[in-house]
Amino acid sequence: MGAQIRVYRQKISSTTSMRKIFKAMELIATSRIGKARARVAASLPYANAITRAVSAVATQSEIDHPLTTEPEQIRRAAVLVITSDRGLAGSYSASVLKQAEGLTELLREEGKEIKSYLVGRKAQAYFEFRNREYARVWTGGTDAPEFGTAREIGAALLEDFATAYEEGGVDEIHVVYTRFKSMVTQEPTVIRLLPLEVVEEEAASESELLPLYEFEPETEQVLDALLPRYIESRIFAAMLQAAASELAARQRAMKSAGDNATELIKKYTRLRNTARQAEITQELSEIVAGADALAS
Repeated sequence: MGAQIRVYRQKISSTTSMRKIFKAMELIATSRIGKARARVAASLPYANAITRAVSAVATQSEIDHPLTTEPEQIRRAAVLVITSDRGLAGSYSASVLKQAEGLTELLREEGKEIKSYLVGRKAQAYFEFRNREYARVWTGGTDAPEFGTAREIGAALLEDFATAYEEGGVDEIHVVYTRFKSMVTQEPTVIRLLPLEVVEEEAASESELLPLYEFEPETEQVLDALLPRYIESRIFAAMLQAAASELAARQRAMKSAGDNATELIKKYTRLRNTARQAEITQELSEIVAGADALAS
């Protein structure tokens, strides 16, 4: 009986230590989520402004630019998957990877080859565990992304997009990330980055029309200068959304884990008290039985 009590004491001690860790991680995520949401909000004006500029150039010109023209045949597609570097965030990374699997299956049914680009150690571990190939991976700082990383990713994707299919290039680019809607809701999302589908985060009203522009220098040169910036801003916006989603998911997961740890401690405490009561009752019974035997 004493051994059983020691087991429950060890379980209570270990669960209490784990609850402290969960609480600390919850507080860290809670303190950082505000900054992450602020970065998402701060990125919108620039993203919307460059979206309007690209929209104006793309809609008011009649040129065939490789970044805005749908190719006759799409043979290979690039898929950029944005996950997290660390775990303990519930189903955050699993949901993104599931969405990426669905997109990959759909593209293969259309007869397209897949070239994967990964962000986050969770995506890297997922692909390596299944012995799947990927072109490049970027890790580190998924919960606090830097624009330099987004620029590097954009440059790599644009380089492959500009490369011929026979030389390993791609004909279209998709991005799979988690869109931050609220502290409770984060939605795995797929967007097609190239060929360009101009989508503004906060669309203007239907009555608002784009002004007429005259382009200096030539329209193609304007597109060559604007579109890489547009791609970088879209990738960075997706990374910021994913970072806010990761922190929100981790905060929620750690709170749930802490609550579960509290319930376990209560359960183990009741079991320990029950075992102690049984031990005391047994000892009293033995004492009474011994006294009766001596008296007789």
